[in-house]
Amino acid sequence: MRGMVLRKIVVGDFQTNCYVVGCQTTRIGLVIDPGGDPDAILQAVKDMKLNVSTIVNTHGHIDHILANEDVKSATKAELLIHKSDGLMLQNPSLNLSSLFSCNLTSPPADRFLKEGDTVKVGSVLLSVVHTPGHTEGGISLTGQGMVFCGDTLFAGSVGRTDFPGGSFKLLIESIRTKLLCLPEATIVLAGHGPNTTIGEESENNPFL
Repeated sequence: MRGMVLRKIVVGDFQTNCYVVGCQTTRIGLVIDPGGDPDAILQAVKDMKLNVSTIVNTHGHIDHILANEDVKSATKAELLIHKSDGLMLQNPSLNLSSLFSCNLTSPPADRFLKEGDTVKVGSVLLSVVHTPGHTEGGISLTGQGMVFCGDTLFAGSVGRTDFPGGSFKLLIESIRTKLLCLPEATIVLAGHGPNTTIGEESENNPFL
C-alpha cells in the first residue's frame, strides 16, 4: 500500500463493500462500487482529504451502483465500467433494481474499461482485469498487493451466477486464470464480506 490510502465502507441494505482509494501525495481519489449511503461515502472522502476524480463500478448490479448519481454529482468524477455492463446502468431490469420496485437508473458511463486498461489515481496505478461470470462485464482491479474483485470471489465463496448474464463455468474460469495466478499474499477485497488472500482461497475455498 505504498503511497496509497484506503478505506472500506459497508453500505446499503445489501451490505456492499465500497472502497475509497487515494494517493497520499496528490490526494486524488477513487471510489469503487458506491452501492448506497452516499453521505457516508462522501464523509469518508472528506475525512481522507481526497479530491475524487474517478468512480469505478466492478459490475452493474443495483448494490454496486446505487449511489453513483449522488457521488458523481458531488465530486464531478468520471464514471467507469466495462462496456459489457454499460447498459445495466440505465436499465432497471438489467441492474436488478426492478426486482425491488425501485427502478434505479444511474448516470451513463463516461468511459468504458477493458482488459489491460489502467486506472490512475495520482501515483496509484490499478490494472483492469476482465473477470466475467457474475456478470458479462465484471472486472477486478489489481495493484499495490491487492485485488478489488467485486462479486467474483469472496472469502470462502464465489459470486452468484443465476442472474441474467451469469455463468458459473465462466466465473470459475475467470477466478482460476485471472485471480489465482496472482501472488498468494495478494489481499482480496471483495464486494461483500471480509477480506481474504489469494493463497487462502486457492487452498481452502470449497468452490475452487
